[in-house]
Amino acid sequence: MDRKTALIETLNLEPHPEGGYYKEVYRSNGSISIPESSDYPDGRAYSTSIYYLLGRDDFSAFHRIKSDEVWHHYEGSAANIYIIRTDGTLQILRLGKNLNNNEAPQLIMPADNWFSVTVETDDPDGYLLAGCTVSPGFDFRDFEMADRKTLLKSYPEHSDLISRLCTD
Repeated sequence: MDRKTALIETLNLEPHPEGGYYKEVYRSNGSISIPESSDYPDGRAYSTSIYYLLGRDDFSAFHRIKSDEVWHHYEGSAANIYIIRTDGTLQILRLGKNLNNNEAPQLIMPADNWFSVTVETDDPDGYLLAGCTVSPGFDFRDFEMADRKTLLKSYPEHSDLISRLCTD
């Protein structure tokens, strides 16, 4: 059994709508309630975290959420995280443990920015096991998958990347 399959079984991971596999491992008991807030009118947990797994041929399709998200590299290959910022600029970050190769073991995805993730390896059994911590806590009501046509219209300068990393 390859390591990716073993991790899916051992950690009880399930398919994620954006691609890859996940399992929520933490949701704070406390919550934030800001009735006058248009971002979180029904409140949100203080914080949540998940395991997130991608294989070499998987990708996390472009999506965005309303909260900041911290990515942590646990094991496996490095990953490229592509962020299309709200002003249209593209930023490519490397999540990994090789600090001499411009990788960082922890990276922040700012709220409301489109982003996508790919595993960077030639190993056919390559994978990435990461953790994602969201604060205020993740809620699927705050999750938006990118529509390829809409994203292409908004950011035509990134058409190759958008075409490759959207699922619709």
